[in-house]
Amino acid sequence: MGRRTSRPRRPDPPLTGVLDWSARKHWKRKALPCRYQCGGLPTHLRDSSGSPAHKVCAELALAEQIQEYAEAYHNERLQLT
Repeated sequence: MGRRTSRPRRPDPPLTGVLDWSARKHWKRKALPCRYQCGGLPTHLRDSSGSPAHKVCAELALAEQIQEYAEAYHNERLQLT
């Protein structure tokens, strides 16, 4: 059997995003600047650590982190062969 040379395509996240911030703990009365410094309007939303963040910004950061982890894993596997 031959080796697979290309990486499998990852599915796109749903249009509504991947994070569920419907719980009350993710909303605060006071709007603060987004922790990701996106330059958007201040947000009432808070991430799981309580930091102010737009849902879209948090999902984008999460997607970037997952991609970095996947690339590191892929590169490590290539070094082992």
